[in-house]
Amino acid sequence: MDFINPETLKTIQSIWHQVEIFFHSLILPSRLWQLAIILVCFGIAHLGRIWLAPKVDDWARNRELSPRQLRSAIIFRKRLRGVIFILLAWSAVFVLSELSPFYSRRFIVVLAATLVTAWLVVGMLARLIHNDLLRRIVTWGVWIYVALYYLGFADEAAGLLDTAAITIGDFRLSALAVLKAMVLTALLVSGARAVTRRATARIRANTDISPSMSELVIKVMQVLFYGAALFVGLKSVGFDLTGLAVLSGAIGVGLGFGLQKVVSNLVSGVIILLDKSIKPGDVISIGDTFGWINSLGARYVSVVTRDGKEYLIPNEDLITGQVVNWSHSDEFVRIDLTFGTSYHDDPHKVRELAINAAQSVSRVLRSRPAVCHITGFGESSVDYVLRFWIEDPVEGLTNVRGAVYLALWDAFHANGISIPFPQREVRVLGGSTSDATASGENPQAGS
Repeated sequence: MDFINPETLKTIQSIWHQVEIFFHSLILPSRLWQLAIILVCFGIAHLGRIWLAPKVDDWARNRELSPRQLRSAIIFRKRLRGVIFILLAWSAVFVLSELSPFYSRRFIVVLAATLVTAWLVVGMLARLIHNDLLRRIVTWGVWIYVALYYLGFADEAAGLLDTAAITIGDFRLSALAVLKAMVLTALLVSGARAVTRRATARIRANTDISPSMSELVIKVMQVLFYGAALFVGLKSVGFDLTGLAVLSGAIGVGLGFGLQKVVSNLVSGVIILLDKSIKPGDVISIGDTFGWINSLGARYVSVVTRDGKEYLIPNEDLITGQVVNWSHSDEFVRIDLTFGTSYHDDPHKVRELAINAAQSVSRVLRSRPAVCHITGFGESSVDYVLRFWIEDPVEGLTNVRGAVYLALWDAFHANGISIPFPQREVRVLGGSTSDATASGENPQAGS
């Protein structure tokens, strides 16, 4: 035991002595009766949960509950055994207090009821923390502290954890400080998360703020709140962050050369938010990707296409490359369709039919008139271009083109307008057959 600090050894011996006293006190006749009462309460609570859980499920199924009410019902069902035990244990405490004025006759039952009640309250309040890891850290940390506090071992356990420490120069890091930092930081981060979520919902619901500015404000707010939570959580338990700042600066210089692309994407993301070149909901095309902006991230932009694919495009590509924003200044998009008709058809009638066909499609705007022009005289047809406008490119371009082409087909078919296709004639020049026969080849055989 020479490797153990004498102060630590003394603390362990003190805790062990108190544990021995506590367990020896449990074998007293009055304490055995109380333990029996606790076991009976637990058994009844377990059977009660088995009996009541299906009834709670039936009650929830037979009612139209909101998601929050349904979540509350599920949480209550999971903690049903604890709730029943608490009711039975405190009822037993009340009966024992009426039977005997001595507190020692009900001490163990009071202790068990208090512990379970505190654990249940902590578990319910921890549901406010949405992150699973943070919730578990806070829940288990507070549960252990509550148990040690009511059992009378809190000061000794804190002293034991404080003696388990490492010292580097003037810096001392103990297990107690680490645990306090973990629990407190988890609580502060959870609070920051709750505040930012509520503020984010309000900012995005405000129509006076542009989407790109909303995303910028949200990102800055998240960085400030989460950074402040980490700083306050570490500083409040005695961590000296001066050395950490120097170390992070040195590491930052080393990593900067290897993370140039990452930093470039981060800076590009800030520029995109500031200049409002693209924003969530815009319809863009970059390279072969056509879709609408789903979200703006710190490193990439999420673009969702019509076929359900989600492309994560680095922010740097949107800054340095050519991007077509179909809805940058407004939602209006002009679409051009080309087609041809026979030389025997009246071009004036063709143009009129084409314009009427385009305007018969529901997505084509009436406020911006469609036009049709002759673009040239082709080899087998008179060539036209039909131009019309839409204001919902997010709904797709190929489908509206197909709808207009179908309307053109119906209109031309109903009015006798023909759509020609190229025809070719093959002529066999004189002497080619005799040449093939003279060379010994079969003129009917395929090549």
